[in-house]
Amino acid sequence: MEDAERSQEEEFRFEHRVPVRFRDVDIGGHAHHSQVLIYIEEARWRYWEEVAGRKGVESVDYIMAEARTRYHQRILYPDLLRVGVRVASLGRKHFEMAYRILSGEGQLLASAWTTQVMYDYGEGRSVRVPDELRDRLEGYEGRSLPTRRIEG
Repeated sequence: MEDAERSQEEEFRFEHRVPVRFRDVDIGGHAHHSQVLIYIEEARWRYWEEVAGRKGVESVDYIMAEARTRYHQRILYPDLLRVGVRVASLGRKHFEMAYRILSGEGQLLASAWTTQVMYDYGEGRSVRVPDELRDRLEGYEGRSLPTRRIEG
């Protein structure tokens, strides 16, 4: 494996497989552009369960603030996508996640970024990132996370 490939693999320690379903395909013969948000949502949820230790819908303690996607190639059916997920930054009340969607063959198909704000649904307000969560995320990612994502 070349150094550039190894670096890219290390950047996304977490990966979740998501199938391209026949129903995802639009008139253009590829997955509809909105499907990328569903693919990353499935992978984000798995990351949240496995890395953040949150189990069940009632444990969702964030709210979506922003989502951006970039399409690099068409997503075709059938395929088993490799969706990489990582926390890119961790602020006082928010965290940003980055995603990389690869085909089963390893071709870059799409990338995405989301911003989540920690949220107390009972109180209806944003809250600080719990220290326990901060420790889990930084421990898994293997480094102290910046408070804001650095555009590259």
